[in-house]
Amino acid sequence: MTTIFKQPKKFYRNVAALMIPMVLQNIITHTVGLTDTLMVGMIGERYLAAMPIAMVPLFIVLIFSFGVQSGTSILVAQYWGKGNVPVISRVMGVGLYIVITVTLACALVMYFFPHNILGLVTSETHLVDIAAPYARIVAFSMVLSAISMLYFAVHRSTENPRLGVIVLSISACFSIFWNWVLIFGNLGFPELGIQGAAISTLSARTLEVIICIFHAAFNKRFRIKLGLIFRPGIIIFKDFMKYSLPVLLNEALWGIGAMMLPVIFGHMIGAQTILAAYNISSNLERFFGVAMFACGGASAVIIGREIGAGRKAQAESYVKTLTAMGLLLGVGSAALLMLLRFTILEPIIFPLYNLSAAASGAATTMLTIYAILLPLRAMGITMGLGAMRGGGDVKALMIIDVGTLYIVMLPLAASAGLIFRLDIGFVYGALLIEEIIKTSLIFRRIRSRKWVHDVTREQIE
Repeated sequence: MTTIFKQPKKFYRNVAALMIPMVLQNIITHTVGLTDTLMVGMIGERYLAAMPIAMVPLFIVLIFSFGVQSGTSILVAQYWGKGNVPVISRVMGVGLYIVITVTLACALVMYFFPHNILGLVTSETHLVDIAAPYARIVAFSMVLSAISMLYFAVHRSTENPRLGVIVLSISACFSIFWNWVLIFGNLGFPELGIQGAAISTLSARTLEVIICIFHAAFNKRFRIKLGLIFRPGIIIFKDFMKYSLPVLLNEALWGIGAMMLPVIFGHMIGAQTILAAYNISSNLERFFGVAMFACGGASAVIIGREIGAGRKAQAESYVKTLTAMGLLLGVGSAALLMLLRFTILEPIIFPLYNLSAAASGAATTMLTIYAILLPLRAMGITMGLGAMRGGGDVKALMIIDVGTLYIVMLPLAASAGLIFRLDIGFVYGALLIEEIIKTSLIFRRIRSRKWVHDVTREQIE
């Protein structure tokens, strides 16, 4: 273990400089989500249950956007390590073309056919009626979010993660304030309930994009070249498709598969109770996963930079250290979650949501299972989303990530919840089994040393 952590001080300073802003960015994002959930929960459990129904199709779009960001980051990080800055504008241009086209098309479909789409998620029509107006508004916020998050991803891959923290801090304060105003009808505004939360979200995403535009115009760290963004070139487009398409497919298929879990919940006995519990637990899970995702994000940037600079042996050494760090962060996050469960969450936080005893118990069960799998998931994210993606080994990661989801987790969860009608603990336990298998396969891939690929070019034109 001492050997694994034997790295120069510069390495740890670099990791900290990348991770800390990422942790803060994720905390800000998830705090807004928790605040949304808390305020909506105050107006009734059925509204709390309706939110995850609306977010099922929207989450798939969000996952697709994350796939574009990840694919963009692979190329940007390696070209940054090579020192070829102008190509970054080309890569960003391809990413923007793809993400805007897809998210806008999905937003229009959701706007015109919300009941048809949300009706696939649950058979509880009264929840669909509540969720539909919310989904129609929030769908367009996904378009704006995709633009701003792609811009943040480009700067994060060039070792400037602070930008996302600053902008998201501003939009978070804006969002929370207008949630309070519009959900409850404060300061003389109409009481809009769940629709107020949607309007607040859309307004906050609009503010983010405006700030990004001004930053791009005056940023001196590296200049965005509009000509290269609008005309990125066929060579970069082909490279983007080669190395990013597997990531896009990975995220899209994973997003669809992951959203089958609330669909399963929506067709179980006591669907409203389970969905309300899932809405709370999933938001808390994201909050306690910020450290491991930051470790994965930092790993992707560092590994991509080292490979782009031709230092493959150094990249392999760093992966061992980063994986061990991920494991320790997972253990620490799990311990903190369990501590807060008994001291704050159950006695103080859950009562604020006006949950029934059954919903509170289900949320506690979900969080306990999540705490158990956190150390494994932290290792898997560091090695998979971090090292394998940073190293351009996107096809292998896609097979492992998507394969275990569809072959292991979904069949087990569906069988437990819909066929055998088992308790929510058995259904949620399918996540733990999947994580054990997936992390083992990723670990074997890392040990094989077949994950290192230089995806850059010496000449673009």
